[in-house]
Formats: sequence, structure tokens, C-alpha cells
Amino acid sequence: MEQYSVMMRELPTEERPRERLWLYGPQSLSVTELLAIILRVGVTGCSAVGLAQQLLSKYGGVRGLANASSHEMASHKGVGQTKAIQIAACVELGKRMAAYALETRCAINSPEDAIQILMPDMRDLQKEVVKSLLLDTRVRVIRMVTVSVGSLDMSVVHPREVFKDALQSSASSLIVAHNHPSGDPTPSAEDIKITTRLGEAGKVLGIDLMDHLIIGADRWTSMKRQGYL
Repeated sequence: MEQYSVMMRELPTEERPRERLWLYGPQSLSVTELLAIILRVGVTGCSAVGLAQQLLSKYGGVRGLANASSHEMASHKGVGQTKAIQIAACVELGKRMAAYALETRCAINSPEDAIQILMPDMRDLQKEVVKSLLLDTRVRVIRMVTVSVGSLDMSVVHPREVFKDALQSSASSLIVAHNHPSGDPTPSAEDIKITTRLGEAGKVLGIDLMDHLIIGADRWTSMKRQGYL
């Protein structure tokens, strides 16, 4: 990727990212320019835009950068702790805003509807995380909750942990999802076992388990469609 050698102050005013955003709106800027605004300044011999290009190249684009740790980013020359924290905060804010926009009173009529909410947040996680979508009587999302965070390749979840928030929120039904850090959403024997246990617990509590979704890298599996519910 071509690197910027010109410093920001040497650019015409109308070509500087912050000024362009102010004049034309954020949609007019590239990912590199948006990241440069967050970085604010570059380092000796490299502008903020050039530094942004380096980071995006290093992590393979905005998706890779979004999953980099703050400590890892801080070790890059010209970034440091403060800029790494700013980037991490912006990434997390973006994720929460996207999830909120999708989940707020959104009706779940199919596994695909649930995946639209869950996939962006879960497909790149490096640990196994269990989340649930709590639904009202009209299968609209009440809220999304994180049930548990496991180790690198395993998460132990108990039915009482899954249904605790559902009971507190007076949910009528719920969808449970967890990710496979390997990227392969093929159900394991343990996945099948926990699906059965959760389904049985839901019947006892009067809260329907609509589905158990397993999320991989841009692929997913519905345990209900597989016949396990």
C-alpha cells in the first residue's frame, strides 16, 4: 500500500480529513481517513493518514484492527497507549451502536434474523462466548445478554445461567448462541448435549428455547434446523 509522506499540515485545508468530514460528512471519508482522525497526529516522518495506512495494512483491514488488542496496537511505533485506547473505544462504541440498532424491538422470525444481530459481534471472538437474545410474546428482542465467557476453546454453561436473565426480563422465549473460535460451526457432542438440556429446562420454566445457534467465521449452524430442538 502506498504510504503518505506528506504531513497533514502540508495538505490543502479542503483535503485534510477533519476538514473534509466537517464540510461533506463522515460518509465522504475512507476508512483510512476516519482512522486518521481518531489518531489525530502521526509520528516523525509519517502523517496520521500514513500511520492509519500502516495499521490497516498490518492487521489486514478494519475488521482485523477491530479485533486487535489495545496492548498489541500500543506497541506499534507512533501509536502508544492513548491512541490504542481511543481506537478500542471507538471500535466498541461502533459495535454497541450496530447491535442496538438491530436488536431494538426487532422481531425474530427466522435464524437469519438472529444472525444479523449476533454475527458481527461474535464471528471473530478468540474465546468461546455464550450470548442470548431475550424475546417478548411477539418475538421482538427485549435485549441481548452475555451469559458466559469461556477459555480459548471451551465454555461451560449451566441452564440456570442462561435462563436467569430471561426470568428477570419476563422473556417469553429466547435464542441462545455461542461461537466456535476455530471458525467451524459444526456442532460437537457437547453442543448437542447442552442444546437438549436447555430445551428441557425451558419447558420446565415456561420459556421456549427457539434455537441454539453456533457461529463460526461467516458461517453458522441452527440446532433447530439440524433437528436437535
